Amino acid sequence: MQDLTIGSVTAHLLKTTSFMLVSMVFQTLYVLVDLYWVGRLGTDAVAAVAISGNLMFLVLAATQMLGVGTTTLVSHAAGRQDRVRANAIFNQAQVLSIASGIVFLVVTLSLSGAYARAMSADEGTTRLAVEYLAWMVPAMALQFALVAMGAALRGTGNFKPGMIVQTASVIINILLAPVLIFGWGTGHAFGVAGAAMASFIAILVGVAWMATYFAGPSAYLTFAPAVWRPNVRTWVEMLKIGLPAGAEFGLMAIYLAVVYTVIRPFGASAQAGFGIGLRIMQSGFLPVVALGFAVAPVAGQNFGARKPSRVRATFRAAALIATAGMVLFALLAHVAPAALIGVFSNDPAVIAVGDEYLRISSWNFVASGLIFVTASMFQAMGNTIPSLVTSFTRILLVAVPAFLLSRMPGFEIRWIWYLSVVAVALQMSLNLLVLRREFRLRLGFAPAEA
Repeated sequence: MQDLTIGSVTAHLLKTTSFMLVSMVFQTLYVLVDLYWVGRLGTDAVAAVAISGNLMFLVLAATQMLGVGTTTLVSHAAGRQDRVRANAIFNQAQVLSIASGIVFLVVTLSLSGAYARAMSADEGTTRLAVEYLAWMVPAMALQFALVAMGAALRGTGNFKPGMIVQTASVIINILLAPVLIFGWGTGHAFGVAGAAMASFIAILVGVAWMATYFAGPSAYLTFAPAVWRPNVRTWVEMLKIGLPAGAEFGLMAIYLAVVYTVIRPFGASAQAGFGIGLRIMQSGFLPVVALGFAVAPVAGQNFGARKPSRVRATFRAAALIATAGMVLFALLAHVAPAALIGVFSNDPAVIAVGDEYLRISSWNFVASGLIFVTASMFQAMGNTIPSLVTSFTRILLVAVPAFLLSRMPGFEIRWIWYLSVVAVALQMSLNLLVLRREFRLRLGFAPAEA
């Protein structure tokens, strides 16, 4: 365990962010390399993976429910130096994650065919999406256990194991992808399904490796079968914090479903262009996502230790770091979006859609960075409902007008991107206002600080 309640807040943020960033840089590399290889299979393959990727937001939603609640409660216990409580939460999180992963696997596999048919622009894309999901769904199911273990470690301030395991699994994925996709050295080319196979194998190795960090006398958190009996009270505590945070990702899945449905009449090229642009944007956001993962335990331990000035200092430092990083990415996406899209597709129609998406969306990158930071602060203080409310407001302001506008003569895809810019700016403003209120209400234990 690392005590984050003493020492420089900025130093803690930079150190913990660096661990997360290393793993996320490799994750970004994997996403881009995977997209590059799939892009060699054609536009239909890119569209199939992009459509299938929408399910990842559902996985993120479900795992966030576990991860956020686990990190918050473990960090509060660690801040109070209560190891018994931290270990009990960790073990209950593992039980809940395994049960959730099994339910996701069974339900999603049974509905994958219907989902692919509903979202695809043509039969070719549907067939490839079904092939991809046959292996990607089991890979997603394994994420539940992996996320729960990593979240518990972050709550104790230990980011290094997650960095090591994530980096190693990504390297495995990168090496396996072209072998399985094109049959390099084996003569057995699995096509788009090979990309999903590589992910499944890499995540399986990651889960087994991560489990080793909870064994041995030096482990702060350990597997304790004696406390694996489901504790409904603990689950409720975790989900009370995690459910709103997970619902935010669920809302993002709904948003993506709306976008793919609205642009479906424009063909697979439009879906592929949006999919590539979205992947690039997600990759560029990874540094601020890493920062968000660092903010929650740093602020959470100090909240548990009743040190309000350090909680506020965490937000100020994180907001400055996020703004600086997002300004740089926004400039790149605004100046050279076509060049970024062109790395993954040479189809002019795909490049045109992706270029416009990145160029317009770049105006809300700074606001998005601040949204990540404020959401992490809500998590640290154990109240994620405000973030859910503002996210719902943003999605509503995009989804409803998008459906209405898509029925108008002369509808253009870029109208959706402009709607999103306005909605993100509004969400950022609401988050900052509500966070100020939360500070006033929840950090009233200043006299306890020495």
